[in-house]
Amino acid sequence: MANRFPVILALAFTVFWAFWAFDPYDRAVWWAENLPVIGLFIALIATYKRFRFSNTAYLLMAVWMFWHTVGGHYTFERVPFDWVTNLFGWERNHFDRIGHYSIGFWAYPVAELMSRMGWISRTVPLLLFALFSIMALAAGYEIIEWWYAALQGGEAGASFLGSQGDIWDAQKDMLLDTLGAITALIIFLLKRPDR
Repeated sequence: MANRFPVILALAFTVFWAFWAFDPYDRAVWWAENLPVIGLFIALIATYKRFRFSNTAYLLMAVWMFWHTVGGHYTFERVPFDWVTNLFGWERNHFDRIGHYSIGFWAYPVAELMSRMGWISRTVPLLLFALFSIMALAAGYEIIEWWYAALQGGEAGASFLGSQGDIWDAQKDMLLDTLGAITALIIFLLKRPDR
């Protein structure tokens, strides 16, 4: 079962993705949100035989892929997440914040790849490289969101940007990406899949 885990996870994700691809709220936003998911999924399939990540790495990568797929269907600000919003007394839908936290989980496979390939062998530089990789990705994605929103304009641009009136949205998103990466790297240190 453990050897088949990535295949089972990939099949489950394919079915899940196909379900949520049907009749999204805004097809333009759906494409913008799903292109990174599709690209990463294809890359993981294409490289599977050359480099098989640990099951933990695949599971952590999948969290973001599943979460982002749902967000792309509704647009992140419209995901029916009211029960969480009401539970904590928030005024804003934080579905996208959890999505940003989960992108940080990709620090685990970054560290695993770097260490198992022998590209970085010492622990501190390995952890810093994985952390900074996610932080750079987070900053880059916020720039892409801004660029897309300015280019697309209107409701589609605002939906993709997803700031929901929060002037500090980009900074909070980058912080959550970073906190997710720190969480993943703590798990990495506990498991050490490279040893």
